[in-house]
Amino acid sequence: MNRFDRRIAVAPMMDWTDRHCRYFLRGFSPLILLYTEMIAAAAITRGDAQRLLAHDPEEHPLALQLGGSDPRELALAARIGQEAGYDEINLNCGCPSERVASGAFGACLMLEPARVADCVAAMRAAVSVPVTVKMRIGVVSGAGAGWREALAGFEEADEQALHDFVGRIRLAGCAAAIVHARQAVLGGLSPKDNRQIPPLRYDVVRRLKQAFADLPVVVNGGLRDAAAVLDALRWCDGVMLGREAYHRPWLLTELHRALAPADAVSPERTLLLERMARYAARRMLEGEPLQAITRHMLGLYAGQPGAKEFRRLLSEGSRAPGAGPALIRRAAGVR
Repeated sequence: MNRFDRRIAVAPMMDWTDRHCRYFLRGFSPLILLYTEMIAAAAITRGDAQRLLAHDPEEHPLALQLGGSDPRELALAARIGQEAGYDEINLNCGCPSERVASGAFGACLMLEPARVADCVAAMRAAVSVPVTVKMRIGVVSGAGAGWREALAGFEEADEQALHDFVGRIRLAGCAAAIVHARQAVLGGLSPKDNRQIPPLRYDVVRRLKQAFADLPVVVNGGLRDAAAVLDALRWCDGVMLGREAYHRPWLLTELHRALAPADAVSPERTLLLERMARYAARRMLEGEPLQAITRHMLGLYAGQPGAKEFRRLLSEGSRAPGAGPALIRRAAGVR
């Protein structure tokens, strides 16, 4: 599948968007584009690719996010990903964590646009599915005391660096730029703080879209409700949601109804739970613990009466000896 709707996507999130999470989220909308957690290219080319890339057919459309900076290794990993059935290959140039930077991938790659362009070109030559890049609007060094002042503004040089980066990856064959509308602080901030302290600059992403009108630009960061997402879609090609979609997945159904009203998508929570019970039965036969599946389902009743009891039942019950799919079915009657 080389063509799909990019308007709504769920971000790659380490330790969160595994195959169980993605299967659960797919139940809320057939429209959304789902992403894997970041997987290091070397882990695919030198490790157990079959295990790392395993997914359910119902997860599609589905993108594989790769971490790495070696063009040849990324090209090989991309080819393996396409052969495994993924609909898109995405390169991580946005993660600011120090453990990622130490491996020469993530947001630190924004300082090496030529290298990233080479990586994109190599992947693009290796696969027929789209190759995309997830990035920040820029990076700031966390060394010393001046990083807070650097975050306060976005100077002409910062904008030129961003546009140069995007221009290079577009020429290399990048099919879409997915832009977290914050700068990344390299060193000195935790990944959590990097999602909160750098100010959101949607204006920067908006100008980027104006400058690259022919390149799909997807904005990421800070959009928390359907109204804000729909407003952003007036000027960009797509919105990528992260933790909001994870903790409040019903938002995905709200957006599907707004964007594709003819589809009349209206999943019932009891049916979603039955779907997950059947899924859990299949996965548990393969050795997966129930808790690995139910931990992603705690937001199903977010904001609804009985939500606390629902979360308690799944969290505590899934750890009990002998717990199985029946627990998920029982959770439907908690409210």
